Amino acid sequence: MAGERILYIEDNADNRLLVRRVLMAEGYALDEAADGPGGLKQAAENPPDLILMDINLPDLDGYEVTSRIKMIPQLAHIPIIAMTANVMKGDREKSLAAGCDGYIQKPIDIDLLPEQVATFLARKKA
Repeated sequence: MAGERILYIEDNADNRLLVRRVLMAEGYALDEAADGPGGLKQAAENPPDLILMDINLPDLDGYEVTSRIKMIPQLAHIPIIAMTANVMKGDREKSLAAGCDGYIQKPIDIDLLPEQVATFLARKKA
């Protein structure tokens, strides 16, 4: 639903720009972090309704960031969706095992992204 806040943790500025434009056009508020430590700090300081997590981050990868977020009681309920170009057999399962609640494959389909986000947010409320 429009108006909900999403945190996008992504090191690629072009990807952040694309996702920001698509989701803000749908009425979502978007916070961004360019790395794992920044994403952890943002999530703790201003908990979002949903986190979109790049897996291939420098320093702390998205698996580790997801695991750390899920260990913080006040953040553990926030859905985390892996957004990754890792599409080999087992990558989806590895994302889910790390604590991700869903998986969106890159390259991002800008026509589908708002619907996918809305679906994950609706599951949170159910």
